[in-house]
Amino acid sequence: MQNIDYDKALYFTLWGHWDDLLVLMVRTNDDLLAKKIEQFLHAYHYPISREWLSMTHEELLHYIDHALLSQMTVK
Repeated sequence: MQNIDYDKALYFTLWGHWDDLLVLMVRTNDDLLAKKIEQFLHAYHYPISREWLSMTHEELLHYIDHALLSQMTVK
């Protein structure tokens, strides 16, 4: 069965749907995805620097990309 949490996370992240991203963080079964979302949302709402915000955003996108590619190779 394909997990659509990654597709949703990618969509919400790219289009700035932070409330939906927060709901996804709570509902997902992927603990690492939830942690990456949590780190990004924390950096977004309480920014230390633009570099830190950018880094957490890139880490979230990188993890989502990795998870989606892993799903494609399993099939």
